Amino acid sequence: MRYVNPQPGKDDDTQMIASMTGYGRAEAVLHGRSIAVEIKSVNSRYFEYSSRMPRSCAFMDDRLKKQLGASISRGKVELSLTLQTLEAADTVVEVNTALAASYRSALAQIGSQLGLEDDTTVSTLSRFADVLTVRRAETNEDELWGDVQTVCAAALEKFCEMRRVEGARLQEDVSARLCTIEEMVGRIEQLSAGRVSAYTEKLYARLQELLADRAVDDSRILTEAAIFADKTAVDEETVRLHSHIAQYRDILALSEPVGRKLDFLTQELNRETNTIGSKAQDLEITRLVVDMKAEIEKIREQIQNIE
Repeated sequence: MRYVNPQPGKDDDTQMIASMTGYGRAEAVLHGRSIAVEIKSVNSRYFEYSSRMPRSCAFMDDRLKKQLGASISRGKVELSLTLQTLEAADTVVEVNTALAASYRSALAQIGSQLGLEDDTTVSTLSRFADVLTVRRAETNEDELWGDVQTVCAAALEKFCEMRRVEGARLQEDVSARLCTIEEMVGRIEQLSAGRVSAYTEKLYARLQELLADRAVDDSRILTEAAIFADKTAVDEETVRLHSHIAQYRDILALSEPVGRKLDFLTQELNRETNTIGSKAQDLEITRLVVDMKAEIEKIREQIQNIE
């Protein structure tokens, strides 16, 4: 979710990352109409909008899309609008005064010619055909749009709040996994630090065993140790991992959509971890790499839900 408050002009300094999954519904009776708006979304790489609404409201579809797009940057969003007119608010009764006058005149003529009392009333005239006609009132589009916009804003606020709550849960989970990965990187650094000296001692002992009473060439030992160190050094990778983790935390604190940035950094975390795994010649480091990859994959699954 984009970190834009659905109520323009209202400051919100407590915004945080949000999930792409959300739901919000609002209903109100305005100007004799019962209006209900429902908004729901699932994951998507981009902002995808679809709607269901009465044909009479089709003119406002683009406006509703813009209203939602101001607060949502990613997600497959579906809006449902239902409209019900109450108390005949959409009907108008029209009076044909000229026709009523003709009926009145005709009744008076009948009374005069037949010597009857003229007891004509408004009620009597209203019963004659076409004196009163009922038709559907023309829709005041500006008034209807204003009412729908108000209800949509209320639904959007609930929708955004749900996405923020879910986003907080995702952020907490990802942060915890970053701490776990960071601890593993520190353990790899500790194991890597003593690996060259251990290899050198092992190589020296092996050569002594093979050469028996002949002298061991120390320079050759140092050369082999240097080659081994160059092939298996993971210092650059661990430094970059620390940097990526720090960047990850900074991005999680941003007040803007961060899903794409996190996706890129997750790929970088995975790449550096794979490099360490390819260089590792230590069983414990290999195990740590496997565990790190499992944590990174879980993070990848979580950030797929982050806007």
